[in-house]
Amino acid sequence: MTASDSAMPDVPRSAVRSASALSVLAALLDRSVERMAEAAADVRLFDREAIREAADVWDNNLFPLFWAASASNAGAREARAAGVLEWMAGLGERRRAWMVEQAALAGQDVEALLPPAEEHGPGRDYLGHVMAPQRRLTREYVEELGADYDLATATVRRLRVERAGSRLTAFLQFVVDRGFASEEPAPPALLNVWLDGVTDVDFVSPGTGGVILDAGTGETAVLLGGDGLLRGAGGECHLDDRSWHLSAAGRRADAVTPPRPGRSERLRQSPGGDLAPDAHAAATLLRHVMWELRSVRYPEHADRVPVWELCRALSGTGGAILAAGARAEARGQEAAFRDLIRGWAAQGGPRLARWFARVLRERAGRSDLIGPPRVGDRTPPSPAAGSPVFRTPSKAALVMASWTAAHTDYQVERPAAAQLQLALPPRPDEHAPGRWRLRTIGCEEPEAFCLRGAAYEGAGPLVQEGTPTAACSLDLHRGAVYVAARDGWSASVR
Repeated sequence: MTASDSAMPDVPRSAVRSASALSVLAALLDRSVERMAEAAADVRLFDREAIREAADVWDNNLFPLFWAASASNAGAREARAAGVLEWMAGLGERRRAWMVEQAALAGQDVEALLPPAEEHGPGRDYLGHVMAPQRRLTREYVEELGADYDLATATVRRLRVERAGSRLTAFLQFVVDRGFASEEPAPPALLNVWLDGVTDVDFVSPGTGGVILDAGTGETAVLLGGDGLLRGAGGECHLDDRSWHLSAAGRRADAVTPPRPGRSERLRQSPGGDLAPDAHAAATLLRHVMWELRSVRYPEHADRVPVWELCRALSGTGGAILAAGARAEARGQEAAFRDLIRGWAAQGGPRLARWFARVLRERAGRSDLIGPPRVGDRTPPSPAAGSPVFRTPSKAALVMASWTAAHTDYQVERPAAAQLQLALPPRPDEHAPGRWRLRTIGCEEPEAFCLRGAAYEGAGPLVQEGTPTAACSLDLHRGAVYVAARDGWSASVR
């Protein structure tokens, strides 16, 4: 589930104002950077999904933003920006909801600049078969689901419980048996369940078969074989089943879903055009930064992405792009975009400046925009022999825990796996003094995996037994999370 799945923030209408399309675009970019910085400010409350969601918005919208801001006069800039906003909002109801939510938090009213929202129903795949939509978990939907699939024999394939700021979210994936004839050969039907506002967690791998979905008033519970439980404020469900169109629910949806549009109707080109060289270089670098930020979608990569530092470097970027594009002459615009790039490097510090310079050189063919660091800013040498060796901390805070059953995926055998994402206490570190650190570790074929809600109650005692590169176990909060790794961890806990 994403931030747009939750209720709209309580923003007073008096604080939301109508504005130009271009200023709303810039505000959305600045708000995205602020949101990601907030999500990474304290890794004990790390919100990986909020970072991924905000960065993902700008994958194919940064070049249109620069194109709109670079138009020759105010009228053209506004017309272009209006087209960009409409394009962005047309990429799905979740994207539109995110834009409305984040613009409101930035004090802007984006809906006044958009056409009415389109209704979204089930879609069709490339064969024209109707596909199951994502649905809120309600009693009615659970009954509909149970009529087509045997939940009593379902088995857990994946479980992930993750912190999202001050709340917890959960994701479960079940393999479910169909109650209808399917086309052969058909891959297993998978039921994906998301819970938000999780309050109870009790899971021991591999658990017994069967699942009960209880969508009550004000809460949703997922009971696993009678001895496991996850409970949250609400939930959503999606069937990943290529044969869903043959189910009773699928046949009903097929009768009312329009045919798949022709190719020309489906293709929607993003608005945009050629950019001047320095504007193009700035847009290229910014998009690569967003791609790096978006890579936190992979938990094993999240602890290597300097989210907070990148967001600090990009602070105020939306307004700066507008100011650069408003320069009267093309020469002045280009100078302003060069200054913008150099400002990012200065705000990011020498390490990020070197990365920015490499991206510009390799992806934009520009090696003339960021100079070498000053002597005093050069990276200090590596620690010499005899420097202190950091040991496993005595405490940690759990950010994410996941378990995956052994299974076959696209004819490839996948072993069982477990993964933990931990916030570790600060240690002497010249790059981020006093800041907690994110650490992701994993193992294949865990011998034991136990997870209970108390594991997420802030920092607690951490005990590691055995050798991290051989048989070992990790215990946090006195058994609230316990994982035994037969062949050691993918990384050390230090």
